[in-house]
Amino acid sequence: MRWKVNNETRQRLLADGAERATSFLQRFKGLMGRRSMAVGEGLHIVPCNSIHTFFMRIPIDVLFLDAQGRIVKQMPALPPWRATSVYFQARSVLELPAGVLAASGTQEGDVLHFEPVP
Repeated sequence: MRWKVNNETRQRLLADGAERATSFLQRFKGLMGRRSMAVGEGLHIVPCNSIHTFFMRIPIDVLFLDAQGRIVKQMPALPPWRATSVYFQARSVLELPAGVLAASGTQEGDVLHFEPVP
């Protein structure tokens, strides 16, 4: 299933075809090996409170979200071969193509809404 992700605070669309990774294998694989991410794509990792970009080839925008979908930490254009800290407030992570956060004006404290795409 794909998801539409809106920044409710700024009234901006962040993704219209995000995938959700919930199983151990899906969360473990994440975006490893991907050569690109198109605008509109994303990966929502649930549950999750830290990530790495080992074995990735592209930078990504990263949002750490609490249980209500509020952004508790953001990392624009996180390069490959990095590991983040653990953010104990975070319950999930949304990974987006680099540049989406800047283009949308998304900030920490904004609230995101996820809606299934039929």
